[in-house]
Amino acid sequence: MITSLFFLWGFSHGLLDVLNKHFQDSLNVSKAGSGFLQMAYYGAYFIVAMPTGTLMTRMGYKSGVIAGLFLFAVGALLFVPATSAGTFSFFVFALFILACGLGCLETAANLYAAALGAAEDSERRLNFAQSFNGLGVFMGPVIGGSLFFSPDMNIAGNRVDPVMSTYVALSLLVLLLMIAFIFIRLPDIQEKSGYSLSSSSVSLWKKTQFTGAVVAQFFYMAAHVGIASFFINYALDHWSGSSVQLASYLLSAAMLTFMIGRFVSTWLMKYFRPRSMLIAYAMINLGLCLLAVCAIEKVSVIGLVAIFFFLSIMYPCIFAMGVKNLGSQTRRAGSWLVMTLVGGAISPYIMGWVADSSSMALAFLIPAFSFCVIIFYALKCVK
Repeated sequence: MITSLFFLWGFSHGLLDVLNKHFQDSLNVSKAGSGFLQMAYYGAYFIVAMPTGTLMTRMGYKSGVIAGLFLFAVGALLFVPATSAGTFSFFVFALFILACGLGCLETAANLYAAALGAAEDSERRLNFAQSFNGLGVFMGPVIGGSLFFSPDMNIAGNRVDPVMSTYVALSLLVLLLMIAFIFIRLPDIQEKSGYSLSSSSVSLWKKTQFTGAVVAQFFYMAAHVGIASFFINYALDHWSGSSVQLASYLLSAAMLTFMIGRFVSTWLMKYFRPRSMLIAYAMINLGLCLLAVCAIEKVSVIGLVAIFFFLSIMYPCIFAMGVKNLGSQTRRAGSWLVMTLVGGAISPYIMGWVADSSSMALAFLIPAFSFCVIIFYALKCVK
C-alpha cells in the first residue's frame, strides 16, 4: 500500500511537466510565467512538511498519509471550477492544494521506507520504493501528452476538457485509496535500528551529514524540476520537425530511463557504495548539461533523455544519507529534507527568465551548477 503512494505522486509530477507547455499554448503564458506552476507546486512542500512531521508525532504515519490523500483529492477536484474560470491563477491555486497533499505523502512515505529496516540498507531500500515513483513519472507524460494536447472530448453531446477530466478521474482514484488507508492497519515504527518516532531538542544543524543533505537536496530538486519543466521547450527548439506531442513522447522516454535507472541502480548498490554512485552520476549529468548548453541538433536532446537515468538515485540517496543513524531526530530531519523540494519552485522561474531573455539552451547552466553542488556534498559531507 505504501508503494502505491510513491507511484501516485510520481504520476502527478509527470503530468505537471506536460501542463507547463499546455498552459503556454492554451492560456498564452510565457515560459517564465509557466514556472509559477512549479513555484506553487513545490512551494507547497516547503509549507506542509514540518506540520506533517508534527501531525505524525502525535498521531502516527497513517495520519500523514490520510491527510495527504484528502488534500490531493481536493486539489484535483478544483480543476473543475478552474476550467470554468479559464484563468491561469486558479489552476495554480488548484495545483498548490494538490501539492500540499503530496507534501504530506512524501514526508510520511519516504521516512517510513527509510526507517523500516537496518540503517545500512536505507539507501537501497528507499531507491527500490522510489522505483515505483519512477514508473508513475513515466506514465504521467504518456497520458498527459496524449490527452492534454488533443481537442475537447464529447460525452453525451457535452464538451469535456481533457485536462479537467484527467484530474477528476485522478481525484476519484485518490479518494478510493484514502478510504482503503482509513480501514487498513498500518504498523507504526517504534525505536529500531537507531530510528525513533520521538522528537528531540538537540539541533540537527551541527550534523554535517544532515546539513549537507539539505543543501544538496535543494539543488537536486532545482536541477530535476528545471530540466523536466523545459524539456518539451528544449526538444521543440533542437529537434527539427518535432511537434508538441512528439516532444511529450520524448519526455516520456526520458522518464522511462529514469524508472530504469532506479531499478538498475538499486541492483548496482549491491556491488558499489551509494556515495560512489552518487558522485559518478552527478559528474556525468554535469557533462550532459553542458552538452545541452552547446545546443547540438538532436544530440543534445538525446543527452537530456540520458540525464534522467543518472538523476534516478539522487533524491533517495541524499534523503537516506541525510537521515541515517539520527535516532530520535529522524522524523524532524525528514521533514526538513522534504521542505528542500522548494528548490523545484525556484529554478523553473529562473530558467524560464533566462530562456525568455537569451536562449533555452543557456538556461541549462543552472542545473549544471546544481550538479556541482551535489558532487561537493558527496565528496565532503558523506563518509
